[in-house]
Amino acid sequence: MAAIDVTEATFQTEVIDKSNDVAVVVDLWAEWCGPCKTLGPILEKIIDATDGKVVLAKVDVDANPGLSQAFKVQSIPAVYAMKDGKVVDGFMGAYPEATVQEFVDKLLPSEQEDAVADLLAAGDEAGLRTALGMEPANEDVIVALGDLLVADGRGDEALELLARIPESDRTRKVAAAARVGTAPTDDHDATLSALLERVKDDDEARQQYVDLLELMGSEDPRTAEYRKQLTRRLF
Repeated sequence: MAAIDVTEATFQTEVIDKSNDVAVVVDLWAEWCGPCKTLGPILEKIIDATDGKVVLAKVDVDANPGLSQAFKVQSIPAVYAMKDGKVVDGFMGAYPEATVQEFVDKLLPSEQEDAVADLLAAGDEAGLRTALGMEPANEDVIVALGDLLVADGRGDEALELLARIPESDRTRKVAAAARVGTAPTDDHDATLSALLERVKDDDEARQQYVDLLELMGSEDPRTAEYRKQLTRRLF
């Protein structure tokens, strides 16, 4: 997998967001830097051999001074490893191939993480339950299994499963689908208008109203207005 040239404009997407799925090595370099030219090919060779399990992002510090400042770089080459949006390791200077290999090896997923990823990719219930047994708090596994249970009409099971982990945007959507069940999915206007008359004094109606908005999502132009109507009705 070829190295990615990252700029200040693409850093969020290509490094921070991507590091939630795979380890990203950030190589801060410059054209005038001799040691950078020595280290760069070594990094590319070793990381390319991981077959996408580690990604290399290259940052030209002259063209992207803001990123250099963000990493508080004092000299280059400077290399940082990121996982889940955070720096987890790093070094400065040009090191020999064996040392760089050790650095990258520590970032590779374990056999268990690989197994869970394979089971997630398969996506069947038996496999997802096996993955859940291996990593009981894995949000990806829980959301995938929750989606499957909801689709199979087992919303109560999905809600019990989701209760195992902290709430997030992803879990809220699955939970909403679990509670709404077989409600119409193409047009909620009539349902929301009817529920709005009851939300102040009816907890169940209020929950259904909120769940429908969750399923519609922020990309639906109606969602913001319906949220305002709910706020006005409640307060």
